[in-house]
Amino acid sequence: MPATIKSVAQYAGVSIKTVSRVINNEGTVKPATLEKVQEAIEALDYKPNKAARDLAGRENFVLGYVYDNPNAYYIIDMQKGILDECRSSGYELLIHPCNAASDNIVNELVNMVSSARLAGLILSPPLSEMPQVLSALDERNICYVRILSGSTTPNSSLPSVLIDDYKAAYAITEHLIEQGHSRIAFISGDMAHQSTIERQEGYKAALKARDIPVDNQLILNGTYSFETGVKSAEKIVKMAPTPTAVFACNDEIAAGTLFGARMNGLDVPAQLAIAGFEDSPFSRQTYPTLTTAAQPTTEIAKSATSALIQCIRSRKKAGNQDAIRSRFFTPQLVIRQSTKG
Repeated sequence: MPATIKSVAQYAGVSIKTVSRVINNEGTVKPATLEKVQEAIEALDYKPNKAARDLAGRENFVLGYVYDNPNAYYIIDMQKGILDECRSSGYELLIHPCNAASDNIVNELVNMVSSARLAGLILSPPLSEMPQVLSALDERNICYVRILSGSTTPNSSLPSVLIDDYKAAYAITEHLIEQGHSRIAFISGDMAHQSTIERQEGYKAALKARDIPVDNQLILNGTYSFETGVKSAEKIVKMAPTPTAVFACNDEIAAGTLFGARMNGLDVPAQLAIAGFEDSPFSRQTYPTLTTAAQPTTEIAKSATSALIQCIRSRKKAGNQDAIRSRFFTPQLVIRQSTKG
C-alpha cells in the first residue's frame, strides 16, 4: 500500500497537521521536527496528493514556464533547473511554448494562468522584457519572476534574475584583442532580445577601450540560429580587408560561422578566430571547440524558480509579497581552440 499522511505522522511521531505544514511549506515547523518529517517522507517514499493539497489549501502548487526561444539546448537546461527546484519544493510544472510576436499573446498567457490555476510564472526573454505582458499580469495580481539581460535591478517589487551579458561580451572581445585581432566582426542575434543589445554594447565598449574604432560594417544582423552563422560567414569572406576574428552572439551562430568559414576555405583559427556565447553543447561539439562565455542556464533557472516560490510564500503569509532581492549571474569566459593563435 502506498504511504499516507497518517503513516508519515506515525513514523515521525508527530501530528498529521504537522506533516501537512511541512508538505505545504508553511515555514512554521521547528527545524528538528522538519528534519524528522522529511526523513519519514523519504523512508516511506510518500508522494503528496497535489489535487488534495490544492483543494485543502485553496492554493495551486503548479508553476508555469512560458517561453519563445528557438534554442533547444537553452530550453532543456531551463526546464531542468526549474524542475529540480519544483521537485525539492513540492511544486509541479506546466511548460507553455508560445509566439511572443502574436497579437493575442497577452490574452493567451492570462487565460492560461486562469484556466490552469497557476501559482506563478517564470518568464524568460523576450516575454520577460515585454511591458504589455507584465502590465497585464500586474493588473491581475499574478506572481511572476523575470529572467533578464542586464546588471541594473528593475523598478519592481517582484523578483528578477539578471545576467550581465555586457560584462561577459566585453571579456570575450578583450580576449580576441589580446590575441592580436583588431578587425573583429560581430554577428548579432534577434534584436527583440535585450541580450543581443547588451552583448553588442559590450563588444563596442571593449573596442573603444583599446582605441579600436567601431566599424558598423563589421556588425552583421541576424537571428539566434545556425543559418545566421553560415550566411554571415559568406559575407565575411567577401569583406576587404577580411576580418581576422568573429564574435557571434551565441554558440549556435558561432557553429554556423565555423561551418561557413570552412566551406569558403578559411582555416579556423589560423585565418579566422571565432568565439560564441552561452557554453551550449554547440561549443563543445565542433572542431575546433569554441571559445565562449559559460552561462549557467540550469542554475539561473533554479534561482529564478526559488525566487518565485519565495515570493508566492511571502504573499501567502503577509497578503502581499515582501521585496525580494534580484539575483545576478555573470557568464564566465571559457577559452578553447577556436581563438588560439
